[in-house]
Amino acid sequence: MSSNGNNHLQSAMDSNDDGIEDMDFSHGDHFEEEDLAMGASSKDSGFDSVIGHIEDIIMEESFQSTQNGFLEKYYTEFEDTEENKFCYTDIHKEYISLIETYLDSELKKRIPDFSMPEFSKQLQERRKELEGEIFEILLTFSDFMAFKEMLLDYKADKEGKTIDLSGGLTVMPVQEKLSLDGDSPFCVSGKSLHGP
Repeated sequence: MSSNGNNHLQSAMDSNDDGIEDMDFSHGDHFEEEDLAMGASSKDSGFDSVIGHIEDIIMEESFQSTQNGFLEKYYTEFEDTEENKFCYTDIHKEYISLIETYLDSELKKRIPDFSMPEFSKQLQERRKELEGEIFEILLTFSDFMAFKEMLLDYKADKEGKTIDLSGGLTVMPVQEKLSLDGDSPFCVSGKSLHGP
């Protein structure tokens, strides 16, 4: 080490009796990286907290009623075509206003310093890494096609045009023992015991 006293490492380390140099962290500048990492973690935790509250809110009867009332009011306006009517834009804006205002109000009750603009910014930054029903609902704010798809799904359900796959399912009790003597059509290997 340099003995001129100007070396930053020299001022940050002291030598002890056994020849091992101890680090001196009293200057505080060695903690910058950790502080930044903790700040990012705090930001992630805040985002996750908001998402948790939104999950709770959208499961509540009052939210479901608000959203279903909107869908009920407008589902007949939408058609499953590539062409979009001008009125779709106004309906989408009304939806954004209604749901965003509702969520903002509910979140401010639960998180006093909540900021919808800040949350929206974080949501856009993480858009590619998010998935699940909660994010599909949030996506309907910024993605018109997701909004249209939600309304068309609601319309198909209301008009009985959804595919019901339950008709092809048969529920049978599972036998306690699977046998290899042909009594059971099931096999641990996944192949039928009754043929190819």
